[in-house]
Amino acid sequence: MVTTPTLLDAQRARRIAAEVPDPELPMLTLADLGVLREVRTTEDGTVVASLTPTYSGCPALAEMRADVAARLRAAGFARVEIRTVLDPPWSTDRITDEGRRKLREHGIAPPGPSPRRAAGPVPLVLGATRQAVPCPRCGGADTRQTSPFSATACRSLWRCESCLEPFEHVKEL
Repeated sequence: MVTTPTLLDAQRARRIAAEVPDPELPMLTLADLGVLREVRTTEDGTVVASLTPTYSGCPALAEMRADVAARLRAAGFARVEIRTVLDPPWSTDRITDEGRRKLREHGIAPPGPSPRRAAGPVPLVLGATRQAVPCPRCGGADTRQTSPFSATACRSLWRCESCLEPFEHVKEL
């Protein structure tokens, strides 16, 4: 017997996929991070989930795809398809307010607004390009970057000169 997928099936699939934690920042879900772009059902009942990685070479993408597929199959969806969507590219503006709150709670400075880029040639800008990164622990503004890279390429290491605590910062993309 073939059953037609309903709106409730699509909503349930979306809720299940949205709860999958990010493998590198497990305090965030893929929905918090803005990596989960769309979840829908097709006429034959296939659940199609679309993910946009934080960057095209993100090593966590394979894990994200496998985790979303496993969760959906465990919830009873027999046919699952995971698609990778690269256009438009992910930016840190896709991180939800809830995701930013969770980053701060875990001692990671959330990113500021992503850099704006116009179409066409990239203008050369001389001068300071780094913005101040407030300390996620004490809120102090007297911070300095100690390394442009951290546990992942999308985070950097910082230190607060007020509370003397080191912290990570998610880079603006």
